[in-house]
Amino acid sequence: MYTDPIADYLTRIRNAASAGHRVVEIPASNLKKEITKILFDQGYILSYKFVEDKVQDRIMIALKYDKVTKQPIIRNIQRVSKPGLRKYTRASDMPRVLNGLGIAIVSTSKGVMTNKKAIQEKVGGEVICNVY
Repeated sequence: MYTDPIADYLTRIRNAASAGHRVVEIPASNLKKEITKILFDQGYILSYKFVEDKVQDRIMIALKYDKVTKQPIIRNIQRVSKPGLRKYTRASDMPRVLNGLGIAIVSTSKGVMTNKKAIQEKVGGEVICNVY
């Protein structure tokens, strides 16, 4: 059994992208669904589908690859705030990922959002992960 479901989610995406898989299947939770929606809105994944099941709901994610080089669009996806060491930040101290080219996904009091939207909303929170 794994103790950090978000780290497992990110690792499954990272491993599937490095192996060249088109689709990855992940056990669902509300936080994972919100992260998936953000990745889709920001153009890091091709599509997603939430599958309802009696035992465990799942998320099916279609990964996106560059048409010319066949490299995955998600170059790096890493966990920032871990169960043993949570990372919180204010809106004024929000991290910039790859000098603004990547995104940080932040869990705030107004919901899960990107670092850029959190700065616009002037709200801080827990930095979940960085993606570029």
